Amino acid sequence: AHGVREALERTMLFYSFFKTLIGKEVVVELKNDLAIRGELHSVDQYLNVKLLNISVVDPERFPHMASVKHCFVRGSVIRYVQLPKADVDTELLQDAARREAQQQRAK
Repeated sequence: AHGVREALERTMLFYSFFKTLIGKEVVVELKNDLAIRGELHSVDQYLNVKLLNISVVDPERFPHMASVKHCFVRGSVIRYVQLPKADVDTELLQDAARREAQQQRAK
């Protein structure tokens, strides 16, 4: 149960962080190598995301996606999320990482 709580806290850290990026353009790379660029519309506690006004990074490889304008992506199939550097609050992330490290040492 102890590891479950830590995993949940880590997920909530990412969830809170991604919520700050709503309305920003991101690129979501899936485990099947499909990369989708779009506006982050919403994210939930499972890190599922909804993207608006999407375009596929490699449209020749994924022609079936050409007509798709909006999509929902299940969090478990996401490999990476590329973020706009200007929109990332690195101090906030570093503080959160430090707090997590201090909690780990305290155990």
